[in-house]
Amino acid sequence: MDTSAFLSSVVTQTSTFAEWVDGKDATTPVPTCPEWTLADLVDHVGGTHRMVTTLVADQLTDPSAAFAAYVPAPADSSQWGAWLNGTAAEAKQAYDAAGDDPTVWDPNGGVAGGPYWARRLFGEACVHRADAASAVGTAYELPPEHAVEAIEDWLDTMTSPTYWASKSRYAKAMSGNGQTLHLHTTDAPGEWVTRREPDKVVLEHTHAKADVAVRGPATDLLLVLSRRRPLEETPALEIHGDRALFEYWIEQMNWTTEIE
Repeated sequence: MDTSAFLSSVVTQTSTFAEWVDGKDATTPVPTCPEWTLADLVDHVGGTHRMVTTLVADQLTDPSAAFAAYVPAPADSSQWGAWLNGTAAEAKQAYDAAGDDPTVWDPNGGVAGGPYWARRLFGEACVHRADAASAVGTAYELPPEHAVEAIEDWLDTMTSPTYWASKSRYAKAMSGNGQTLHLHTTDAPGEWVTRREPDKVVLEHTHAKADVAVRGPATDLLLVLSRRRPLEETPALEIHGDRALFEYWIEQMNWTTEIE
């Protein structure tokens, strides 16, 4: 997918997300994010749209102004639908005006951060729509090709030098001496090998023998990797080798919480 396709999907997925949450009880817990209510989830999704919009529209190489532009979601949940659709549309409009590769802040040090944030918004849309589905009790579906792109975004982020440097407990827990995990999607092309080294986690797009191999439908794999569905509730995934190593990997790949 290119930048334009990522943003189009963000708009489409946000429309579905907005329909699900509009007018719902703001205090509804989000089972897949135990510390969040539905209000927290809505605020995060729309706030991220706004942050990226500011980065791209103003061509910022320093993120502080984008963070400072934060505006909370409406307190009235009956306004959530329009607000969310508006924030997604604004992000797409910013990209449409700036072109596919605007030079903006990239936390990983890339030259043109625009493509990075387009895919990040896409990955956020895929995962947080799963959160909304769990909160309101509706079915979650994602085309396999989109799930592969979202897995790529998740793995890239979780194995990035920036994530390693900013999460000291994660870095300590994931430090290793060559332990490998092979992931393979069966309903769309997608294959990765991650390797734990003393100072980083290496991500490669290859087929190789590993300590543990996991294969299955892309959406199932995305939801397990992102901790949106328990492994034991995902029988379609085949695990070969050291299952405990995969379980440990999932436990440590917690996006927001430092693991002791």
